[in-house]
Amino acid sequence: MNDMLQLHTPACIAPLELEGLGFHHRGQALLSDLCLRLDGCRRTLVLGPNGAGKSLLMRLAHGLLPPTHGRVRWQGEIPRQAMVFQRPVLLKRSALDNLCYALGVNGTPWRRRRPLAREALERFGLGALARRPARVLSGGEQQRLALARAWLLEPRMLFLDEPTSALDPAAIKAVEDAVTDFHRRGTRILMSTHDLHQARRLADEVIFLCGGRLLEHTPAERFFTAPATPQAAAFLRGELVW
Repeated sequence: MNDMLQLHTPACIAPLELEGLGFHHRGQALLSDLCLRLDGCRRTLVLGPNGAGKSLLMRLAHGLLPPTHGRVRWQGEIPRQAMVFQRPVLLKRSALDNLCYALGVNGTPWRRRRPLAREALERFGLGALARRPARVLSGGEQQRLALARAWLLEPRMLFLDEPTSALDPAAIKAVEDAVTDFHRRGTRILMSTHDLHQARRLADEVIFLCGGRLLEHTPAERFFTAPATPQAAAFLRGELVW
């Protein structure tokens, strides 16, 4: 099938800088003094133990939450973004109509919405489920529908918050294949996961959080072979890290 959307040029994606980023809630620092820069068209995987601040980082970087300290700054034109959550947010309507609605919000002329939506459903293996209510789809099908919706929006940057947790192996592979397709199209990826095998398969670089702090931001091969901090080394050994 021919791509309905043209490939983007990775070099055109504006760098994203997080400067002294912090988030406090009820007097507790959940994320503290985080500084990093994301540029190019990399697949950046966010790793860390439970409670490290992975999901919070995703929401702050995407602009869903305002930081209590520091700032999120784009070095250039703010690119189109999309986010896929661990549990997709879907409307009470068919799979097809979920995509048509997103296209409408995006300003796509109504005559083009259904053809584009159907093509996206086919791309993500959901063509036979076009008329099925989105909320009765299986977990893997819902996640693919969320990815199809993101694909239609042509994001230059895609945030994925543990998109394969609780999915079976076939559904995990389908999601990972979709992430690879986004990346090949020129989309920058920022994705959190608790699955080290998945991170090894997908990551170009790794962000490692622990206790709400950024401990490492490094190429994936270096992180997995020679982690720079004892916390990361313990995490890779499967030990509890606090």
